[in-house]
Amino acid sequence: MTKAELIGKIASEGGITKSQAEKAVDGFVAAVSDALAKGDKITLVGFGTFSVGTRSEREGRNPRTGEKISIPASKVVKFKAGKTLGERIK
Repeated sequence: MTKAELIGKIASEGGITKSQAEKAVDGFVAAVSDALAKGDKITLVGFGTFSVGTRSEREGRNPRTGEKISIPASKVVKFKAGKTLGERIK
């Protein structure tokens, strides 16, 4: 599903215009992004939890040359599905 399709679905389900739905989606994305950038965790009961995890430094290989390279540590976004979402997908 693309962002445009999501906006259309939200507009029809919520009985609002597409421009209002687009503002809501953009607001949600901005709020989640800002919270994760601060290191906060976002929990939507029944849907899931967004959090920030760390990936430690590790060794990798350049696929072209086979040379060993060091991949630096980084932060990654994690999502854990909630119970209701998990059951609905099954």
